[in-house]
Amino acid sequence: MTYSPANTIWVLLGSALVFFMQAGFAMCEAGFTRAKNTGNILMKNLMDFCIGTPLYWLFGFGIMFGAGTAAFGWIDPFIMGDYSHILPAGVPLWAYAIFQTVFCATSATIVSGAMAERTKFSAYCIYSAAISLFIYPVSGHWIWGGGWLAEMGFHDFAGSTAVHMVGGVCALIGAKMLGPRIGKYGKDGKPKAILGHNLSIAALGVFILWFCWFGFNGASTVGMDTDELITSAGLVFFNTNLAAALATLVTMLFTWLRYGKPDVSMTFNAALAGLVGITAGCDAVNPFGAAVIGICCGFAVVLSVEFFDKVVKIDDPVGAISVHGVCGALGTVLTGFFATGVSTMKGVFYGGGFKFLGIQLLGVGSTIAWTAMVITLVFTLIKKTIGLRADAADEAMGLDRSEHGLVTAYSGFSILPDGSLVEGEIVPMPAPIEAAQAPRKAKEKAPDAPVYTRVQIICRPASLESLKTAMNKIGITGMTVTNVMGYGMQKGKPEYYRGTPVEVTLLPKVQVDIVVSKVPVRQVIDTARSVLHTGHIGDGKIFVQDVENVVRVRTGEEGYDALQSDE
Repeated sequence: MTYSPANTIWVLLGSALVFFMQAGFAMCEAGFTRAKNTGNILMKNLMDFCIGTPLYWLFGFGIMFGAGTAAFGWIDPFIMGDYSHILPAGVPLWAYAIFQTVFCATSATIVSGAMAERTKFSAYCIYSAAISLFIYPVSGHWIWGGGWLAEMGFHDFAGSTAVHMVGGVCALIGAKMLGPRIGKYGKDGKPKAILGHNLSIAALGVFILWFCWFGFNGASTVGMDTDELITSAGLVFFNTNLAAALATLVTMLFTWLRYGKPDVSMTFNAALAGLVGITAGCDAVNPFGAAVIGICCGFAVVLSVEFFDKVVKIDDPVGAISVHGVCGALGTVLTGFFATGVSTMKGVFYGGGFKFLGIQLLGVGSTIAWTAMVITLVFTLIKKTIGLRADAADEAMGLDRSEHGLVTAYSGFSILPDGSLVEGEIVPMPAPIEAAQAPRKAKEKAPDAPVYTRVQIICRPASLESLKTAMNKIGITGMTVTNVMGYGMQKGKPEYYRGTPVEVTLLPKVQVDIVVSKVPVRQVIDTARSVLHTGHIGDGKIFVQDVENVVRVRTGEEGYDALQSDE
């Protein structure tokens, strides 16, 4: 066989990009979940790749690409057989093997997000191995390995069904069998929002995945040495980007209308939904078809997340079921409508009739049936033996500590009871008492000296700078500012996270403490009110208290002098 440098380099480059998708999935899942489970999630995204790689080498590749039967390849440990019947033109076996290995790892890693925050790490390792060892390879053989679906003309160019929907179905079954996280649903059955702790990390994950998807879809041409392949790769890149962009735009506008504000995390999900949806037909549809697929996925991901969260009550912290399962199936079926006939059969809208659409539906349905049947058996065996779900106490503590002995994945930060982060305070070490300055003799307080009054102001964090400026203008030179959490009688304005109302128990506020001696208290109160007042709920409160005494620690001065500058 004569190898093509262009084709080989293209496949290897695609392999590297698809591998880096593991980082994107890790960031997304970590950002959309609570801080106390970050280390556990990162560990899972690392290990599913490291577990899947040797197992796919051992058995998975042979099952998927062996020239056995229409339903099953062959058992070929360590890839020792002849695969010339399936290798792309000019691509050596090991280049193609690593390309397929990273695709297998992608399917396995999808599951961890939907089952996050309550799955035993040992159980995760076992079912991840099962996906890489035989669940993904068998259906992959049907679709890409010359199996019965491939013979019928089923088209899934880069894996909307073969990779993403398989992962999504496993995620659905697993999340259902696990049950929701503690506190996800109230006694009335209504869902409660559990916010992700770091949207910045989640956004980084989305951008990594979007970038790497050009390798996921683009390199699936498995060649760049002919004009036809070069043209196809260009179309694949354009369609991939277009579908993702339109899905994101549609979800932003849809959630804006539906919830009153554009939902950030749902919009992140939409970018991935568009990418998943176009993956099946990115080579077979024109840009108009890609645009429609992206738009459909933008609507579908929102409605699907709401359906699983509110109707069937399956707790999916990151939306993996909707993004990969639902939109993977949707994109594959829509290819049956919009395929232009360039690289596959013609779709319904291009004069191909309903035959190709029927094949696409059959492929989706049979893959769902196979995956659901086998993963249910795997999860059941795990549940009956070592157990699938972590103990309630371990879940409440966080899997970082209970599963890995990791106190926190964020050194220098503290974790609040709800699993979110606050920046740790750097506390200076106290100086030895003998090193302190000798106390200065306090001056006698003048008979007409003002009383000491503490003015405590609770306000929005966004109002702090304006308040500080106003206080400085009236002569207030000292204050203590603390980030606090709380709520008043109204409990704030209703907000939504991923379409679920956020139960307002604690809202972020700023507490400003000022002890007044010279400046009239009334002036401080009036100035604070004028700065903070908007007329809306959440403007804050002002508390006024008498202070019996004030002591400056460094000098020992007390009373009036302790509040004055010692310059």
